[in-house]
Amino acid sequence: MASKLNFDPRDKESCMKLLETLTSNAPFIQQQVLGEILAKNANTEYLKGFLLDGSEDDDNIEHFKNRVPLVAYEDMKPYFDRIVSGEASSAIISAEPITELFISSGTSCGKHKLLPSTAEEAGRRGMYQFISAALLNMHIEGLNKGRIMLFTFTRPDIETPNGLIITYATCSFLKNLKPTKELNPFDGFSSPIEVILCTETKQSIFCQLLCSLVRRFEVVRVGSSVASLFVWGIKFLEENWQEICANIRTGQISEWITEPNCRKAVSSILNKEMPDLADKVDEIFREQSWEGIVKKLWPNTKIVDAISTGTMAQYVPLVNFYSGGLPLVSMHYVCSEGFFGLNLEPLTMLNEDVSYTLLPNMAYFEFLPVDQKEEENDDLKGEDVKNNELVVDLANVKVGQKYELIVTTFTGLYRYRVGDILLPTGFYNKAPKFKFIRRQNVVLSIDIEKTTEEDLFKAITNAMKILEANGFFLSDYTSYVNASKVPYHYVLFWELQMRRNGEEQELDGVQMEKCCAVVEQSLDATYRMLRNRRNAIGPLEIKVVNPGTFQKLMDFFVSEGSSVNQYKTPKCIKVDKAIELLNSSVMGTYSSKCIPTYN
Repeated sequence: MASKLNFDPRDKESCMKLLETLTSNAPFIQQQVLGEILAKNANTEYLKGFLLDGSEDDDNIEHFKNRVPLVAYEDMKPYFDRIVSGEASSAIISAEPITELFISSGTSCGKHKLLPSTAEEAGRRGMYQFISAALLNMHIEGLNKGRIMLFTFTRPDIETPNGLIITYATCSFLKNLKPTKELNPFDGFSSPIEVILCTETKQSIFCQLLCSLVRRFEVVRVGSSVASLFVWGIKFLEENWQEICANIRTGQISEWITEPNCRKAVSSILNKEMPDLADKVDEIFREQSWEGIVKKLWPNTKIVDAISTGTMAQYVPLVNFYSGGLPLVSMHYVCSEGFFGLNLEPLTMLNEDVSYTLLPNMAYFEFLPVDQKEEENDDLKGEDVKNNELVVDLANVKVGQKYELIVTTFTGLYRYRVGDILLPTGFYNKAPKFKFIRRQNVVLSIDIEKTTEEDLFKAITNAMKILEANGFFLSDYTSYVNASKVPYHYVLFWELQMRRNGEEQELDGVQMEKCCAVVEQSLDATYRMLRNRRNAIGPLEIKVVNPGTFQKLMDFFVSEGSSVNQYKTPKCIKVDKAIELLNSSVMGTYSSKCIPTYN
């Protein structure tokens, strides 16, 4: 069966042989996967409503494509709500019992999604991780001979009255990793498992950094799930290094670390006074600039491992600044819906060149072409494209054509629109490679213009070139449409930081006005036309906020239920309390004094 391929996770050659088998037979495996999903789930309530006869022969694959509609989350939500309420989950969308519902981060659209998973899926995701580790070990010599400092966190699970677990995909994966006699997946971490599973985030990150500094010469790999989280971890270190040094010097952990298992585990590592180590790291911390701080603190580190594509690309300059030029590896294409793709060329040095190969055994993949100019498919509902003949399978994508990803999973998602826009860049054997372009949703729109995450990022990158010459980094940003007065206009919140420690931020008003103008000039022709000809959109504003504001924003969203591991700064804020938080921290407001050209 395509979903039950056997291999030895300790054997690098076995893992790589499996990867070659998967990619060389991708079209055939895709047909197997869909056949297997349909054979198992044809009699579920959801599929029976479309397939009627419940047949499971090969012809049923075309039957499936012709009859089962493309759906968005809102189309499936009533079924998920019934599962949460306690109905027999195996009869609704999946023959396998739904054991968990994964919570999406909720930062893209302001609302959390609940997505189904099964016990069987945990094994499939574990296999994905072992292939990923083998791939990294093949490309980077000695990576398996040291420890990993990987900022990762868990949150308490929620259990429904009928015993269903509601959790985050990353938390579930960590909690389901089980040591065996042959293999303990936690042996390679620089922190004990009790620290990683500590649900109090600040206690966990403090202890992860503390343990990693005590074991600083053993660390060969640093990172996090996403680049923004890695930057957050280093910023936490900037704020707390003196206390961490004091713990190392005295051999005593701070009193505010109160979680019993975490405290006990760290105390076994921090079991003596270490004044020499404290002096050395203290000297590094006190240097005038933190450029290359990662390489200085953990001198044997070979890579930074964090997803850095899509909206995470904005953090690449900061990651490179802190890491001192270490290779930044963006390995994974994953989401709450599933673990789907791997970067098979992890040492690709230019972040914009990173492509992911979809593993054909993880789900059944289809692709809806996106019109390059109008991208009109963005607003289509599931029923509108029920029988859309443009949809293609994995083997028939065309290099250079953008597609929206559609998945059918083993966990009860059928022709589900993930909302990601992908661009095929080539093939690895018979499996296509894709760049992640953006999330489907438009982040800003006032009139007929559509400004996507990709558009906004490119425009801000162009504008930041003005400030970079003066030693500024863009630490983070977000946006919203100010509709409090006519004409409506875009507002960008920027948090800036200096290359050197302790330098005051002295912003030049003229330069900031130029930044506003460059952002506007970099947006699409429709936006510029509306600004120029019809005055339908007012001048764009940039509001510079105090240092630490985006940390407060993250704290707000985490307090509202987001996971630290999955948190991504929303590129458009749609929550009033979050906008109020940002506006309360503004230290300077600037707007463009010129109208962009559009001819």
